[in-house]
Amino acid sequence: MGYSRAVRVGERVFVAGTAAQWPDRAVDPDPAVQARRCFEIIGRALEEAGASFADVVRTRLYLVDAADFAAVSDVHGDIFRDVRPANTTVVVAALLDAAWKVEIEVEAVCTPDQAPR
Repeated sequence: MGYSRAVRVGERVFVAGTAAQWPDRAVDPDPAVQARRCFEIIGRALEEAGASFADVVRTRLYLVDAADFAAVSDVHGDIFRDVRPANTTVVVAALLDAAWKVEIEVEAVCTPDQAPR
């Protein structure tokens, strides 16, 4: 399947659904750890597109267990603090890998002078 982690169109950056994999494909079972790892990957994608978390206007959180919402929401709050992007959280039956408890995607809007790296 061909896809990009992130695509920049003009001033908008779209970061695809991101799961919490490490280079060795390991996945930590803790949903908060998974959320932090998702945001690490997303942060790098935003930087490469010339954006940052401060530019994020929308997040989407996909959870396989509603009981994980508080832990993942706390991580989201730590990442965004005062930015307060619009958010949709959806509980789904499953994600692509049974070990994944969290998948996150974001959209950002950059200022015209922010150039991709």
